Formats: sequence, structure tokens, C-alpha cells
Amino acid sequence: MIKNPIQEVTNKLQYRAIGIVKGIYKPNKIDQLNRGTLTDKEGKIIETVILGKAIALIKKYIDLEKDYFWIVYPRNKNINNLHLQVAGIWDPYQLNQVDKNSEKDPNKLLEELNLNNNYFSIRGEMVYVNTQKKEIVIKICSSPPSKRSKYSTFKIIIEGEISLQFLNNFVSLDVIRDGSTLRMVKYEIIEKIKSKKV
Repeated sequence: MIKNPIQEVTNKLQYRAIGIVKGIYKPNKIDQLNRGTLTDKEGKIIETVILGKAIALIKKYIDLEKDYFWIVYPRNKNINNLHLQVAGIWDPYQLNQVDKNSEKDPNKLLEELNLNNNYFSIRGEMVYVNTQKKEIVIKICSSPPSKRSKYSTFKIIIEGEISLQFLNNFVSLDVIRDGSTLRMVKYEIIEKIKSKKV
């Protein structure tokens, strides 16, 4: 069984911003693995940091000359300013206990999981819509409500159009990375977010 790099949603109001990007990671300094850049096959360079749990994997298994599928969390300040945080590596043969003699191309294995390179799953509250620029802003909460602080929420800006009537609704988006832009492919309105009483 191949481990899906982007797990199924377990709760209809499950917040997340996660994706998979194939590329070559190059640290800024050879003695400091956690900051660097990811270069995709088109030559697009994206600022990237490696989160703690992925550093051990890189040290043990990864050849920094080769390209891999990186499991990433996206961050951006505007539509053309994507920054990635690497949470893991999806390598079905080296890291996923799949039969190493299988001839299947990893891209095909990814398709069988209904995923593609540069796919992102973004789920959260739609807090802003700019109809002229065709941009939407989704607020993501990275911790459960009981432990939430202002530092556990962040916003992602996505190119796409959703009606203003759905502002403050929880939405689930299928998004594709195009260079440094996250572009919505399809969306689903889950439900209205109830405003918290002050």
C-alpha cells in the first residue's frame, strides 16, 4: 500500500494548507540544511525552509543532486510571492516500503492517488474576496480551537473567483501551483462559520 502524501480529510472542518512539489532542494549554506531554495523542472526557484522533522530524512536518505516530491506547507504575502515549508518527502520506493522492483513511474503512482505534482489542498475560512483582481484570502488555523493563539493562524492568498456571498464560509479548494502563484482549480463551500460571541 502506498502512503498518500496528502492524507484524506478526517473532519469536514479540518483546516489545512498542504501540497506536493517536485524539485531539487539546494541549501543556502552546506552546513545549514534548513534554509534554501527548491528549483522545479521549469527552472522556477522558490524560497524554502525545511522543518525539523524532515531534516533527519534529508540527512539520511536524500541526494541533494536529485529531484524529489516534497510535501510542503505554502505561505505567501501576495499572489506572486510563494514560500514553502518542507514537512516531508514522498518517495514511494525509498521511503514508503513499496516493492522496489516495481517499474511504475512515481508520477503514475501519484495519479493513482488522485494527485499531481504542484497540487495543493487548501481548507479554511474565506475572509476576503477581491473580485477585480480575482483573488481570495483563506484563513488557516494550525491548531485546535482550545489551543489557538494569534500565532497559530495565517492567511493564504489564492488566484481565483468565489462569490462574495460565501465570505466567512469554510471552503475546501483544489489548487495548482503555477510558478509562484497558487491558482484555484475548483472549490467546495462546506458551511458558514459561526461568529464567536464576544
